[in-house]
Amino acid sequence: MLEAVIRSYVETAEPAGSRTLSRRFGLGVSPATIRNTMSDLEDKGFLFHPHTSAGRVPTNKAYRAYVDSLLSLPPLRAAETERLIEEITGAHASPIEMVLRRAAQTLGVLTQELGVALGPRLDHSILKRLELVRVSSERMLMVLTLDGGLVRTVFVEVPVDIVDSALGAVTTVLNERLGGLTLGQIRGSLPERLRDTGAEQSAAELLNIFVQEGEQLFETALPISDQPVLFGSTSPLAEQPEFSAADRLRRLLELTEAPHALGETMRKRVHVPGISITIGAEHDDPKLEDFTVVTAEYRIGPLAGVIGVIGPTRMPYDKVIALVSHTSRLLSDLLE
Repeated sequence: MLEAVIRSYVETAEPAGSRTLSRRFGLGVSPATIRNTMSDLEDKGFLFHPHTSAGRVPTNKAYRAYVDSLLSLPPLRAAETERLIEEITGAHASPIEMVLRRAAQTLGVLTQELGVALGPRLDHSILKRLELVRVSSERMLMVLTLDGGLVRTVFVEVPVDIVDSALGAVTTVLNERLGGLTLGQIRGSLPERLRDTGAEQSAAELLNIFVQEGEQLFETALPISDQPVLFGSTSPLAEQPEFSAADRLRRLLELTEAPHALGETMRKRVHVPGISITIGAEHDDPKLEDFTVVTAEYRIGPLAGVIGVIGPTRMPYDKVIALVSHTSRLLSDLLE
């Protein structure tokens, strides 16, 4: 009975009545029995009864019970898998951020929710080579080549003009002492590793910048993207009936304009196997209490990120979970 109410409400966005359920789902009992059962489910907190309608609407508790105990995943349609493969693999030669952005966009279109992606942090990436490139008399570019071919760049401000010989000497020291370490190890031990270099004064002045500011410089290199969360288009989600009210639409736009809260929620799901689902009030952040977030981890060697969707609690969970799961596997295969 609960599954029938949820399916009806997800498909129509209208409260489910006993006659509708009897007619559409062939439950094999009378409308009166259906009403009594729905009344029992309401008493137990699984349904609520809008005062403007005789039908019932699922609560967050109902969606959680459905996801945990009642749901069965349908096979994806060939057109859906082909669309995912075509859109994501079409970006194979692009930076990882572009691949993730296209994945979030396509996932949002196929689910009619808001696609979201979180890039991996590079704490466990190994530094293969470091180069310092002069940009101006007061600025350098630090170019980090990591395992797997990833390249990160960070600007370094210098208070004095550094001569070329010092630039070369510091580059050599940094490669000798930091090469082969992870970025996380470098951040946590940089001052100790740069002690007693025996460098000449001009090189020592530049090395001192790395001693004092190195933790922040390498922290800047850790996110794969400058954005906390990468979003697909909000159009499919904004067209859903839940967002016809201005206040709910405003909350949706706030998530995309200030995504740090959502980024923190998604970051907690990195290295969590399988599908992660939080519904309504299950979120720590009250800004998310009107939403469901469905995500799965993807991996790039030792690195991990998160792909998924955010939408109203009224969501076709079976279809969404199947598509999110498939997309995470596709990303892992593509980016490996």
